Amino acid sequence: MISLPTIVALLALSTAARALNPIDVRGQDFIDTVTKNRFVLVGIDYQPGGQGAYNPTNSQDPLRNGTVCLRDAALMQSLGINTIRTYNVDPSLNHDDCASVFNEAGIYMIVDVNAPLAGESIDRSNPGSSYTLDYLTRIFGVVEAFKNYPNTLGFFAANEVINDVPTAKNNPPYMRAVQRDLKDYIAAHSSRPIPVGYSAADVREVLQDTWAYLQCAINGSSSDTSRADFFGLNSYSWCSGANYQTASYGALVSMFGNSTIPVFFSEYGCNKPEPRTFDEVLALYGPQMTVLSGGLVYEYSQEPSNYGLVDLYDNGTVQLRIDYDNLQAQYNKLNVTLLETSNATATALSPPACSSGLITSSSFSTNFTIPQPPAGAAALISSGISNPNNGKIVPVTNTAVPMAVYASNGGLISGLALKPVNGSNTPNGANTGGSVSVSSGPSGTATAAASATSKGAASDPLMHSSSTNSIAAALAAILTFWML
Repeated sequence: MISLPTIVALLALSTAARALNPIDVRGQDFIDTVTKNRFVLVGIDYQPGGQGAYNPTNSQDPLRNGTVCLRDAALMQSLGINTIRTYNVDPSLNHDDCASVFNEAGIYMIVDVNAPLAGESIDRSNPGSSYTLDYLTRIFGVVEAFKNYPNTLGFFAANEVINDVPTAKNNPPYMRAVQRDLKDYIAAHSSRPIPVGYSAADVREVLQDTWAYLQCAINGSSSDTSRADFFGLNSYSWCSGANYQTASYGALVSMFGNSTIPVFFSEYGCNKPEPRTFDEVLALYGPQMTVLSGGLVYEYSQEPSNYGLVDLYDNGTVQLRIDYDNLQAQYNKLNVTLLETSNATATALSPPACSSGLITSSSFSTNFTIPQPPAGAAALISSGISNPNNGKIVPVTNTAVPMAVYASNGGLISGLALKPVNGSNTPNGANTGGSVSVSSGPSGTATAAASATSKGAASDPLMHSSSTNSIAAALAAILTFWML
């Protein structure tokens, strides 16, 4: 007969939240710390509502509403997404529901620590004036809010602080200073290392120097925390009629060929012509570009800039765009085995020592004397910010999407639900847990293969999924029998 402690343990296990494996940086690759497989980003930039969705006065940001995140995570899971990038989060808000939903879907998060309001980012026109204790308190708050989620892959310390040639002269030392401060804070207050990196504008005149400046180690020291852990590039060079060479992808492979940190597209997907066909996907994830660790398509929702994969409506409903279908068709062609295979040489690379000889442009900074933190920062890093808002993974609630979702042909998608997976989500359903698959159904409507709970259950966002309930019910029956 099963012992009571065993039954209690099984009951706890039946309702426990899944946890994605933390991702580590080893040389040129991201590595799953448990499976030891290479991790390549098949990702999307996620800011529903655009920059305006971040509004601290109204307690709003893109990861605030768990029901909305459930809807979007189910559609991303169908697409084959394993990573999102989220801009402009409020560190004071509770993000547990959204983080947990993405975790259950097998989707990691890279979170920008900055926001567009004054004092919440480094001012590229005058970096020293914005590098303050209040600023550090703000970005450390983002770390506190997201550090406990196992699917927090990393933090962007800055985005496009160098956006033209002139800004390459004075800004680089401050970019490294922010990276140092974030990494020192994480080391002091997180139970695990979390990578910190930079998202660069594609200013080709200084792009190589930006990467070289950020990836080198000052004095050749392996303990240099101002060094970036990864390097993102916002790239839109593959447009109408482009190919591997004309889009300069070959030049990027040559540029980053000896990178000692992971490099990936933190934004990509030119929107000319429309709808987008995403021909670059097979090149990005193909054998010619294994030096890059994938990329994040810009962007999930249709905003004024006209890069969306889906249309969002005020009543919560969604319609897929042709762009969504086209991207999914490209993802379905990917060789997942190739993506997961690491190169021992790439993971063993050591960074070069910082020196002016690494810099090729006279317009770029050769100053490797990193600014000291503002007064009070050392104590803040040591003791931590006051009253931190620490996020935590919570059991995922009902997996059925409660709002209407429509295919690109206008047909209603029925039974759409998030399907919990073990490990990261993968394109074309290669993950052993599978992913939701959206396809055209009879009479022009769309159907979704799903693990679905009933539509009636969807009205209660706090109800556990049917699969969890069935396990719990079975164990409860065992418990009842044991007690007789």
